[in-house]
Amino acid sequence: MVMGEIRDGARIGAWAVVGVLGLAVLYVVGAFAFGGAMWITAPFRGEVDKRENTVASGEFRQTTYEEFFDLCEAVQNAEGTIQVLQEERKAASETRTTQIDQSITALKATRIESVNDYNSKAAQEHRAPFHDKDLPYRLDVGAERTTCTN
Repeated sequence: MVMGEIRDGARIGAWAVVGVLGLAVLYVVGAFAFGGAMWITAPFRGEVDKRENTVASGEFRQTTYEEFFDLCEAVQNAEGTIQVLQEERKAASETRTTQIDQSITALKATRIESVNDYNSKAAQEHRAPFHDKDLPYRLDVGAERTTCTN
């Protein structure tokens, strides 16, 4: 009987090893299957996340909508200040004229930066839907006066 007990023990041990190996294989297959599914759906999930963070976000929509008005207003403010300084320059002393010229140069650079920022954001696909219909699609860097309505 001793030999029969050894065979039974070996058989049970073999089944235990096969069971453990089977579970390990099942685990690896499952990990690849679910990992593969995540890899395959990554582009779709990325688009959904992008949409949820932009289009579906009320805060993003409101902020973007107001941002276009703020940028257009910044351009108009720079133009208005340039005009006031040009009027002041006509009666200014030589020292003040130099200061005014420097200020005008800085304001022109700020205006160009604001125009470029506005145009850049207006061209972005995820911001374009929140661009008010009364605002111009693009602002002109060379224009002397900017109108923030169509």
